[in-house]
Amino acid sequence: MSRPGLAGAPELLSRIAREYGTPAYVYDLAAVGSAAVALTADLPTPSGLVYSLKANPHPDVVGRLLADVDGAEVSSSGELAAALAAGCPPEEVVYTGPGKNLRQLVEALTAGVRRFSVESLVDRDRLADACERTGTDAEYLVRLNLPRGSARGALRMTGRPTAFGTELADTEAVAALLRARGRARPVGTHTFSATNVEDPAALLQEFHNAVAAVRLVCDMADFTPRLLALGGGFPAPMARPGALVRHPDLAAGLASGLDATFPGWRRGRPRILFESGRYLTAAAGTLLTRVLDVKSSGGRTFVVLDAGVHVLGGMTGLGRLMSPGARPLTVGGSGDGEETEVTLAGPLCTPLDVLSASTRLVGPRPGQLLAVPNTGAYGPTASLLGFLSHPGPVEVVVDGPRVRGARRLVVNSEEVAPRV
Repeated sequence: MSRPGLAGAPELLSRIAREYGTPAYVYDLAAVGSAAVALTADLPTPSGLVYSLKANPHPDVVGRLLADVDGAEVSSSGELAAALAAGCPPEEVVYTGPGKNLRQLVEALTAGVRRFSVESLVDRDRLADACERTGTDAEYLVRLNLPRGSARGALRMTGRPTAFGTELADTEAVAALLRARGRARPVGTHTFSATNVEDPAALLQEFHNAVAAVRLVCDMADFTPRLLALGGGFPAPMARPGALVRHPDLAAGLASGLDATFPGWRRGRPRILFESGRYLTAAAGTLLTRVLDVKSSGGRTFVVLDAGVHVLGGMTGLGRLMSPGARPLTVGGSGDGEETEVTLAGPLCTPLDVLSASTRLVGPRPGQLLAVPNTGAYGPTASLLGFLSHPGPVEVVVDGPRVRGARRLVVNSEEVAPRV
C-alpha cells in the first residue's frame, strides 16, 4: 500500500507521538504550499483564489497559504481574528455567512474589512446599518441560490431549499440587492453550489451553470459586475489514503464559458474569484492515534482508539454523518499478524463514537500507533471538542523534518455576568 504524505515518515510521526502524546494532528506546511500551487495552476488565468478558514484556522496553516493565495474567506469573528493574526490584510478578506449579526459586522468594518457577501435584503440592510454606525463604506457580493447544476457533490449548498443566498425566482429581491443601500454598494455576485465534487466534469458543469445564471441576473437588473465569486467544490480525500486530483480541463473549459458570457473577464472586467478550504489543507494533515483496546463482541472486532468523534468527524453537517469511514495506516511498518476487519471506536461513552464501521488493520493490538491520512481539513474544529470533556488534540506543525510548533486546543468558559 502506498503511504501518502506524512504517513510515509514513520520516524517523524513516532517522535511526535512520544514527545506530544496522542491524539495529535500533524500539519505539513510543504503539503499546504504544494496544494495551493497545484490548484492555482488549474484555474483559468486571470483569476484569484481565497482560502476558506472553516477548513482549518490554524494560524501557521493560514499564514503559509497567504503566501500563495489572494486572501481569506471568513464567516465568524473568530475566523476573522485568525486571518488577521496570520497576516492577511483586512482589505483581502471576504466576510460571508447567512447569519451575520450587527455586532460582527461593526467589528469587521472597524477592523478594516470592506468586502462582504450578503444573503438577503435583511442581511444587506444590516450591513448598511453597520456602515452608518462606523462611518465607513463597504462593497458586497449578492449570494445567489442557483438551480441545481449537476447530481454530484458531497453537500449541496444551493439548488434546493436552503438558508444560503437569494433564489433567482425572487426577481424583485435580486434586483433590489443589486442596487446600493446607503454606504453599502454591490460589486458582483457570490455563488457556491456544492462541496467536494469528485467528478471533474460535474465540477465544471457547476461552474458553467453559475456563470450562465449570473449572466441572466445581471442582464435582468441592468447590472455590470466588477467581481464574480464562483465558489469552489474542489474535492479531496478525507481520513483515508488517496492523492489530490488535478483538474487539467477546468481552466480551458471554464474560460470558454466566460468568453461567451463575460467577454471582458480576461481584462479583469469582471474579476473572477474562487475559494477553497478542503483542497488546500486536507492532504497536509495526519491524525496520530493509539489503540487503547481490542475486543470481540457479537462476532465483530472492535479497536478502541484514543481519538473519537470529539477529535474527528463529529460534525454531521459536513455530510460525513457520524462515521467518516476512517482508514488509518500503521506507523512504522505493516505490523505483525493477519489483516483483520475491524470497527474503529473512540473513547467516548456513547455507541455513536465510531470512526469507521468497517476497515482492515494488520495485527491490531493495544499501544499500536496509527496514522489517519488526509485529515488536514475539517478536523478538530469541525468535531465535538466539548463533548464528554476529554482533552483536546494536540496540533503539531512541521516544515520538512522540523517541528515548528505544537499547541493543544482547549474549550474554555468565561463569566458574562457576576455570579450570585
